[in-house]
Amino acid sequence: MKHAEGYVSHEIEHGIATIEFFHPSSNSLPSAILADLAKTINDIGIDSRVKVIVLKSAGDRAFCAGASFDELMSITNMEEGKKFFSGFANVINAMRKCHKLIIGRVQGKAVGGAVGVIAACDYAIATDDASVKLSELAVGIGPFVVGPAVERKIGISGFSQLAIDAAEWRSAEWAKRHGLYSEIHKTTQEVDDAVAKLADRLAHSSPEAMDQLKKIFWHGTENWDALLLERAAISGRLVLSDFTRNAINAFKAKTAKQA
Repeated sequence: MKHAEGYVSHEIEHGIATIEFFHPSSNSLPSAILADLAKTINDIGIDSRVKVIVLKSAGDRAFCAGASFDELMSITNMEEGKKFFSGFANVINAMRKCHKLIIGRVQGKAVGGAVGVIAACDYAIATDDASVKLSELAVGIGPFVVGPAVERKIGISGFSQLAIDAAEWRSAEWAKRHGLYSEIHKTTQEVDDAVAKLADRLAHSSPEAMDQLKKIFWHGTENWDALLLERAAISGRLVLSDFTRNAINAFKAKTAKQA
């Protein structure tokens, strides 16, 4: 599925489905990409040809810059805001309810909503420069939608560190130590080799056993369909504040000056 800017693509080979997303702004996630990502995960999740899913972004630098600031600035009312942030809710819920195990391939930095996407993977393999940051509070919002996924993965202590100290990066080693990453490697090639090895092994494992394992892993999250939409409404309201508008404009101006 291609758009004027960016795409979501997938391929299936030997029981392994590889889903790739791309956006020219450091793989940021506008609503169209989020919608396609959720639909692709939902569709592949019930495809009998698929035994395991690899989720990746294109390029060799940033894994994902999180929410699209351009789209955030275009939001004019609470309903539009809730709809935008519901895109992240839909992706996380699609990953949560997917019948296949999902391996995250993380080749670079991850910001905001991207950290939630990684947390929703069942196993994440990253490069050692794939640092993470939950930057939402710095622009007056807060990681409300992705919070449950991040907290589930790394605990309330790790989540609160990321959420409160919103301006600071945490290293890949920190992310591994807290359980966000299962493995880290020095190069993208080493990450790809590790992903391929694990995916191949899982593609030869019992689909029923993996499905049952996934249900156990995600036990206790059955209320997330409603919970994440409630959180989306909070973010949708806050994004309209003058604080957030000014903070995003200041960040964009700083980025433009550095470019």
